Amino acid sequence: QVQLVESGGGLVQPGGSLRLSCAASGTIFTYYYMAWYRQAPGKQRESVAGIFIGGTTNYADSVKGRFTISRDNAKNMVYLQMNSLKPEDTAVYYCYADVRVGPGTKYDYWGQGTQVTVSS
Repeated sequence: QVQLVESGGGLVQPGGSLRLSCAASGTIFTYYYMAWYRQAPGKQRESVAGIFIGGTTNYADSVKGRFTISRDNAKNMVYLQMNSLKPEDTAVYYCYADVRVGPGTKYDYWGQGTQVTVSS
């Protein structure tokens, strides 16, 4: 069974930095796409950044230039470097993985989330 375990969240002051990590395990199949989502209180979960197995990335407009997603395919890890953090970045951050097990067959997996709070 696939497990995604996030770490690295915490409390940081505005303008500060955090690095989130997500460790994936439990399958021999390909983590085709991995991403970070976030959900703030009273809001819907939204995509923050994603990265395909080949390295192509995408970012929400609100984090472009401040956040960087990366992955280590050998270790099945995905990271989110967050710089110049703002109070509006406060949310629970979730790791997501799209696992391909065959042509046309994919499964979605989610981590349990890690809290990021940006406050002075």
